[in-house]
Amino acid sequence: MFIIDLEYIEPLDIVDNYLPLHIKYLEEQYSKNNFVASGKKVPRNGGIILSSLSSREKLDEIIAQDPFYKEKIAKYEVIEFRASMTAPEFESLKPKI
Repeated sequence: MFIIDLEYIEPLDIVDNYLPLHIKYLEEQYSKNNFVASGKKVPRNGGIILSSLSSREKLDEIIAQDPFYKEKIAKYEVIEFRASMTAPEFESLKPKI
C-alpha cells in the first residue's frame, strides 16, 4: 500500500484550472481499483491519495498520467507501508501473507 502526498508548487488558481482533469484521472484510477481514498489537505496546499497497488513501478506509471504531474502543478512524495492492524471494515487493506 502507498500514501501519495501531493504538494502544490503552483498557485491555487492554476491548480483549479487543472482540477477537472485531475478529478477525471482520479475517477479512472478508482474504476481500475488502483486508488482507495483521496482528498485535499487542510490547509489546501496539496492532497493525499491512498493506493492499494503492490508495485511501486506500476504506481509510478500511474502517477505519470496525472495532469498535476504532467503539468508540474504538484510534487509527489510516495510512502510505502504495510498495514498490520486495521478497523474491521478495512481488513482488505492488510497484505495477504
